[in-house]
Amino acid sequence: MILVTGISGGIGGLIFRRLSDQDGIDVVGGTRSGDGVTARRIDFDDPASLADGLRGVDVLVFVSAGYAEDDVVLARHGAVVDAAEAAGVRHVVYTSLARSGDMLTIALPHRWTEARLAEASFDVTILRNGLYAEVPVGLATTSAALAAETGVFAAAFGAGQVSVVAKEDLADVAVRVAAEIQRDLSASRRSHHAGKTYELEGVEAIGGQDIAEVLSDALDRPVHYQPISLSTTRKALADSGLEPYQITHTLSIFSNISAGYLQAHDTDLTALLPAEPRPVRDQIVQAVKEGGYQSRSVSS
Repeated sequence: MILVTGISGGIGGLIFRRLSDQDGIDVVGGTRSGDGVTARRIDFDDPASLADGLRGVDVLVFVSAGYAEDDVVLARHGAVVDAAEAAGVRHVVYTSLARSGDMLTIALPHRWTEARLAEASFDVTILRNGLYAEVPVGLATTSAALAAETGVFAAAFGAGQVSVVAKEDLADVAVRVAAEIQRDLSASRRSHHAGKTYELEGVEAIGGQDIAEVLSDALDRPVHYQPISLSTTRKALADSGLEPYQITHTLSIFSNISAGYLQAHDTDLTALLPAEPRPVRDQIVQAVKEGGYQSRSVSS
């Protein structure tokens, strides 16, 4: 049996639904609010819930539990590894962070978890996910209204670019890997994915100028990219309602983009996907158009 954690989230939900569509695959979902019927209760903040939740599980797809301070994430992940060992899980697939993100503030919990998993008694496969395409898509959509009015897209990208990947592509890879592991175990053989670390960097890099060009097409008016400072960005984020750690992580992403550290040079993504990666620019155009943004000259 495969269990996927975090199925109420974006990536966990995609993996669970797509595994559920696979012939011959026995899969259950886990979530903090699981009722034991539609989903098992898997609450990383309640280690006692994990023992029962992982009962009978052969393959655990362990979706990382970020969106918290580092000490909270480390405690959560450590509890999952301990519970998986105690429950007799045979193989864990962990969604980590791509190598290009080593200097990001979000990297520490991922690298710590990888090291903790390496010490465990079960087999492990690491899926080092690239940054989600939601990074440029979110920036484009939140800036679209202002860009439609002013013709300017302002962001702290500097002259850098970030390699991003569609969440759907990452889910497709996780589904393939988890299903193949389950079939290997069902055939009483150790999976060929055991001990592997896959770098799932995006094949498409997006910078401020690229987003401006896509906005120009989506809004049907010229949009120019205007770099802004990290200080300006920090002030804007301070008024955004984000938690302090979220502001830190967001600024870290911008800083790494500007320094040129988030552009990937190699990836295992294309070798593991059944088709070509989904184009990021198409997602931006679709998101902007779905938001109903248009320039004043078009709407008048």
